[in-house]
Amino acid sequence: MSNAQVVYQKKAEFPTQHRRMTKKALLRRGVFLFLGAALMSVGLEIFLVPNKIIDGGITGISIILSYITNIQVGLFLTLLNLPFLYLGYKMIGKTFALSTLFAILIMSTGTILLHPVPPLTIDPLLAAVFGGIILGIGVGIVIRFGGSLDGTEIVAILTSKKIPFSVGEIVMFFNLFILGSAGFVYSWDRAMYSLIAYFIAYKMIDVTIEGFDESKSVWIISDQFREIGEAVLDRLGRGVTYLEGEGGFSGENKKVIFCVITRLEEAKLKSIVDELDSTAFLAVGNIHDVKGGRFKKSDIH
Repeated sequence: MSNAQVVYQKKAEFPTQHRRMTKKALLRRGVFLFLGAALMSVGLEIFLVPNKIIDGGITGISIILSYITNIQVGLFLTLLNLPFLYLGYKMIGKTFALSTLFAILIMSTGTILLHPVPPLTIDPLLAAVFGGIILGIGVGIVIRFGGSLDGTEIVAILTSKKIPFSVGEIVMFFNLFILGSAGFVYSWDRAMYSLIAYFIAYKMIDVTIEGFDESKSVWIISDQFREIGEAVLDRLGRGVTYLEGEGGFSGENKKVIFCVITRLEEAKLKSIVDELDSTAFLAVGNIHDVKGGRFKKSDIH
């Protein structure tokens, strides 16, 4: 879970006026938390653990400790994550802590139940690829529905306040150290397979949270702002907003076009801008969430 997601969840936990979740919303969250945690346990016990491939964070530490002590990984997944539940409760809120506890218990129970099941493959590359995919989807679902399966990010947030490193850099350092440890515990080829699984899982988490048609924000500065804005509206069907701006170097007043599109519409928008003003300033950025207004991801033209 990224720092932005933690901040988003923290804000969600403390709205100006607290609203209770409906039974339907609570049931929906529980079902998806269960599904995500179950997929995580499948990725671990059916693919990664039997092939001596680890993941980053607390999960990776748990797999290594399980291998050294010959104790099932589910026990370590629960025990090592418990201290972070308290931190999550203090930092983010009760709902996040309870959702995380539920997901961790399901994941741990799932790994215990699946432990006797033979792996689907003994090919380490296949195990790394498919294990990473399933694990990433599971973690992404849990994060998307307000929980977490690893306490590393919470530690990174606390640590980043005391040292000159970002949360992402701290998490990366933790995970590189943990994944590198696989080389000493297993072998260096297993450490490399672990890096493959970690990278695939990381990308699948993003895809699961944001979707394939992820949203993008677009900022355009051009003297032909009216023509470009109308073309975006007519040819893409996307609403635009005209903002007032001032050139920092020239001091001239400028019109800034702002709009939100999907990833699939990015190439078409760039061609529109290039066609009407090849010298226009164009900036495109990723957006994690869009709500309200007339924007719908499904409206692909």
